[in-house]
Amino acid sequence: MRRRRSIFRTDPNASPMINTTPLIDVMLVMLVMFIITIPPPTHSVDVTLPTDGRGIPVADENRITIDTTDVIRWNDEAVDLAELGALVKQAAERPDPAAILLEPDARARYLRVDEAIGAIRRNGGSKLAFPGIQNYAGLI
Repeated sequence: MRRRRSIFRTDPNASPMINTTPLIDVMLVMLVMFIITIPPPTHSVDVTLPTDGRGIPVADENRITIDTTDVIRWNDEAVDLAELGALVKQAAERPDPAAILLEPDARARYLRVDEAIGAIRRNGGSKLAFPGIQNYAGLI
């Protein structure tokens, strides 16, 4: 009886290397498709950061903090966005407006920080500083 030949090659001298080029090609095509289908951002908040900190006066009465429970505090007193806007407007209308120090918690929600920056910009807060930016180095 004749031995039947298998469709699988069982050559002991065959190379165990798998050709991964088609797999990489498919992955690259999928990556390009995902990049094309990602929607562009629909809004932005323009923040002009100071180039050097030597000419900016820093006063403690203008410290804004945002914690992980979305509470905005102006000098350790809880305020809402409307009150924050009024306080920023008062600080900006002084003869020599001091910098506003925005210190959100490292785990604060981006939406709440974005709302606070928007309220600061809408109400004339032109000098905005981010002290303690080194606290976020471990999150990147």
